[in-house]
Amino acid sequence: MVGMFKAIEHGFVQQEIQKAAYEYQQAVDRHEAIVVGVNQFEMDDEKAVPLQRIDEVLERKQVERLRALRAKRDPAPWQAAIKAVEDTARSGENLMPRILSAVEANATVGEISDAMRTVYGEYREAVVI
Repeated sequence: MVGMFKAIEHGFVQQEIQKAAYEYQQAVDRHEAIVVGVNQFEMDDEKAVPLQRIDEVLERKQVERLRALRAKRDPAPWQAAIKAVEDTARSGENLMPRILSAVEANATVGEISDAMRTVYGEYREAVVI
């Protein structure tokens, strides 16, 4: 395929991973591959996993804290810091100092992530059947 990039572009790598996963699952199902707790040495009495539930009152408080932060922050340093994150991502330089500056300018994780997403995009898995 003339290199890994072309192999990834054409879905070859993902196809090989899917094929290997399928073959491994078949081996587990046939008990040729042993997975402790799945197809051998299973527990008779499984304990329920406790789910974390977020109190709606706490959620509303956090949303209000975020709104208050956005209202009180100085927009000029915040905008400059977010732009610096985006510009640095485009240049390929070390992003960490710019990210720290953005945090110090009260940028949120989501805002910083959005700035990087504009440059890098978002990974979308290519499904090959």
